[in-house]
Parts: sequence; structure tokens; C-alpha cells
Amino acid sequence: MTDEYEYTGEGAITMDDYDYDDYPSAPEFPAYLQDAPGGVRTYGTLSYNRRSRCWTIKGDPCVTELAKRLFPGCDGRGRGVARFTAHRRIIGDLNWLMLRYPLEIKATDRARWESALADAREYAVRRERALSMPETATPPAETFAGELLPFQKQGLGFLLSTRRCLLADEMGLGKTVQALAFLATTAAYPAVLVVPPHLIRNWQREVERFLSPDGRLRVHVIRGLTPYALPEADVYIVHYLLLRGWKDVLPGLGFRTVIFDEMQELRRNGTGKYSAASLLSEACENCIGLSGTPIYNHGGEIWNVVNIIDFHFLGDWESFSREWCYGYNSAIVAKPELLGDYLRSEGLMLRRLKRDVLAELAPKRRLVQEIDWDDALYRELMKPVAGQLRLLRSTDDPSRRALIEDAICQQQRQATGIAKAPFVCAFVRALLEGGEQVLLMAHHHAVMDIYKKELRAFRPKFITGRETDRQKDEAAQAFMEGKTDLLCVSLRSASGLNLQRATCVVFGELDWSPAVHSQAEDRAHRIGQRDSLLCYYLVSPRGSDRDMQDALGLKVSQFVAIMGDRPQTPEDQFLQQSQARDRIRQLVERLAEESGE
Repeated sequence: MTDEYEYTGEGAITMDDYDYDDYPSAPEFPAYLQDAPGGVRTYGTLSYNRRSRCWTIKGDPCVTELAKRLFPGCDGRGRGVARFTAHRRIIGDLNWLMLRYPLEIKATDRARWESALADAREYAVRRERALSMPETATPPAETFAGELLPFQKQGLGFLLSTRRCLLADEMGLGKTVQALAFLATTAAYPAVLVVPPHLIRNWQREVERFLSPDGRLRVHVIRGLTPYALPEADVYIVHYLLLRGWKDVLPGLGFRTVIFDEMQELRRNGTGKYSAASLLSEACENCIGLSGTPIYNHGGEIWNVVNIIDFHFLGDWESFSREWCYGYNSAIVAKPELLGDYLRSEGLMLRRLKRDVLAELAPKRRLVQEIDWDDALYRELMKPVAGQLRLLRSTDDPSRRALIEDAICQQQRQATGIAKAPFVCAFVRALLEGGEQVLLMAHHHAVMDIYKKELRAFRPKFITGRETDRQKDEAAQAFMEGKTDLLCVSLRSASGLNLQRATCVVFGELDWSPAVHSQAEDRAHRIGQRDSLLCYYLVSPRGSDRDMQDALGLKVSQFVAIMGDRPQTPEDQFLQQSQARDRIRQLVERLAEESGE
């Protein structure tokens, strides 16, 4: 049984709009959150320290000593003092203690305590409801241009009920679209999206596609380490490497929501980036982390990530390492599965794997994603084209013109592949770190050489046409036997291979023929496969990709239903060759116009 929230009013939906009295099955808050008895003997005082954001008990040693023994996150050096972090979960622990040992609350802190206790009760009710009756939500059609799958609606319900949480779905299940659906439903603007550098363009496109197809939302991409007066906007996008420069500025700009994409970027503290992210999160009412790899072997990493989302949710570092790891200050979690279960049961994390929602997924999904590229390098590589364009202008011989056009096209395709190669590698690196098995497709040897250098830490194997038959077989076997999770394959060298161990196919370069891509995908998508194969087409904003996308019928940020999926007839092949020739001619004409040749 599920409850589904639907947008019915003109304004934005917030969880405050929902009255739990409307749900007869909603649980009462737990007994440990009842009001502490009054008019009885007290065992000390309770006061709030604004600087350290904690509640402090000063009282009888029997109380403070018990608190330190029972609650690992409880701090307090010396006799008669115990400190509890002002976290809604820990407030419950403190209230439970006060049921047995009542404390006198400082008069100036009484209102703050009542507010904190009410928040802890609401949190406990929501958590219990989410565990017993997972909520689902549908974003309003007026502000969201898309459709969510059933499990994504459940993800939206989780985000709406939690507001500070980690969405840890496996890669390819649509964390981005669920986060954008949250913004569409709450209208919690202005919002700031903190993303890896290579995904800035993709987030910009996704915001425009799902939240602002008519251009009504204002989007600004923050540039440079030096702060400047930001223009008014609804959504701001900044990448992690710039956070340190904006550390003292962003928290004061009144953002209501922060979304951290690939939040494992914040798994190490002590850096300017981490400190800036912590301050930004603290200043926002909503904080959503997105990561397909949330639980690490090193406990310190997940503790750091969670601490950004909800300060001291896992207690301080000393108590976390003592209780969850192999000993005081140890960084290795003793039981990662138990920690994951705890984060889920406490309502901080939601994680679904592909196998959990396989019935809702298509057997093969294609996603076209725009990534960044090195524009200066592209221009440098394209300088020789000017001379070729002059040769083209000076000849009328159709055969010679065709040869020159082919040479220009080949030069631009290689320049495009090289200019975006480092960003392709960054994308593939994230896939591999998330546990995916990747086939990386490309065309040019120069591009493959960049992949080999940038991704050498993952021990990639190659099938590029430069290997002998024996080397080709050994590379395929190494991938299938799990000796490597990355196999780089030339687009036109993949025929006859059986590589169904792959969970993702990434096209770092494109071909003119749809059938070439479909055949490359089918190396991984074989009969009998029971997984949903995700095929990423990584495209650049300029260069040859734009023309080749048009030729293939690929639209950025859209799943492609059919593209060369049926057997190719001789007529199809002839038509594609003719169309490719027309596209090459158009590409060259556009280059000539842009260069003035």
C-alpha cells in the first residue's frame, strides 16, 4: 500500500501542506518522545550552546556518567557535564533520558527545546511511515515536463518526506530526474546544484528539459574561483573545484535547496572544498546528495558524506570510529551492510539496484548526454583544415572534391574526439568507481591512446584493430573473466564479440551509421541477458558531433527507442551511405562559413 501526493493547488507543495491526521494509519510518535514529567525532582539543568550547536547537561554524576555510557555520540570532559549534538535523532535519545532523570530546562532555551522536540517527533513519525507505507509522489505537470517510473515516484516521495538525505540509487536509475522532480514539486528556489566539472552541461540541459522547456526558469552557471555579483536566477550550477573560492559567499545568498551530484566527491574532509560544502549545506533548508557509490570500505568516507547532509547524524568521529569501525580512529567499517541498513532504517538514505526495479526498465536504454570539451585544443587541431578548405574551393572535380571533403570530415571527427576525450574518461571513471563493467567505444587511435593514459589505473584492455587475433581474444577473455572492468573497443572492430558481462556501453565517439552503433551495443546485449543495458552516447557541444547526432536522430537527454535495431537491408545500406555523403557535404559547407574560407 502506498500514499501518493499529487499537485492540486496553484502554489508549491511542501510537506507542511500535509496533515498527518488525514491518515488514520499514521503512527503516534514513540513513547520515548513523550513529554518529560514536571513537578518532580530534577537531576540537573539543560541548556543550549549556540556556538557548538549542542545541548549541555550539568547535573548529578549519576546522570552524566550514564549518558556517556549509553550514547556513543555524547561528549563531555569532566564530572557532571554531558553534551548532546542538536540533531533531531539525538534529541530523542536525550528526551528518553529525561523521562527517567528529569532536568530543569533553562528558561531562555525552553522555546528552542519545544521546537526541537516537535521536530524530532515529526521526524520519527515520517520515518516509521516510510518504513511501513512507502510514499510515492507525482510532480505537478505545470512545473515538470516528464514522466516518472513507479520506483522514481517512490524516490520523490522519499525526498519530499526527508528533505535532508542521500539518494543512492545505482547508476542509470535516474537520480538526476528524481532530484529535479523534487525541485518542481517544492519550488524551493533559488537552488544551487554542485556537480562534477564534466557534468555541468548535462545538468544545464536537464534543468532546461524537465523544469524549463518554455524558458521560464532562469539558470546561471557560476564561473571562476573569484566571486562576482551573481545575476538573479532560480537555479545556479557550480562545480566542486570552484567551491573553495566561493566558500564565504554562497552560504549568504539565501539558497533554499542544495543538490550535491556524485556526492562521493566530498568523502574526504579537511579541504577547502569540503568546508565550503559544509557551510553551504548548513545554510539551506533542503540538502540532497546523489551518489551511486555511497558506502565505502573506509568508514571515514561515508561519515564525511553523511556529515554534510545532516551534521552528526552518525555522532562525532571518535564515537563513530569506536562503535562502527574496528576501533578508536580506525577508518574501516566493521560491518558495512549493517551501516547501510541503519542509514536506510533511519530515513537518511534510499538505495535501489537495477535488479530491484528491473521489471520497470526497458531491456536496452540509450541516453544521449552532452559533456564538456577543450575548446582551445579543438581550435588548434582544426588549423590545418583552412588549407584544405582553400583547396576545395579551387577545384570543381567531383571526385577530388569528395576526397577533400572526406579528409576534412575525418580531421574534424578526430579533433572532436580528442577535445572531449579527457571528459569522456572522467565520466567512465565515475562508472567504474560505481562498480559498472564498461565497454568504451571510439574510432580513432589517437583518442584510444588518451583513454589508455587517463584510465590506466583501471587496467583497461583494448580491441582497436592494432592487435593480433590472439591479443584480441585475450582482451575479450580478460574482460569476461573479470580481470578488468574496462574494455575499449573500436566501433568497427566489435563484430563477432560476445561481451555480455558489460553493464554499460559508452560511446566516446560517433559513427555515421546507426547500424554500427546497434551492432556495438549488441556485443553486450545478448539473448538470455537478464539485466537492463544502459548505453551512453557522450556528445560535445561543437565539432562533428552535432552533424552526426542529426544523422543518427539522437536528441540530447532523451532515451532513444529505435536506432538501427532491425537487420540492415542492402537498400538501407545504400541509403545510409548516400545520406552520410550529404551530411559530410553539409558539415564541410558549415565549416567553410564559420572560417570565412
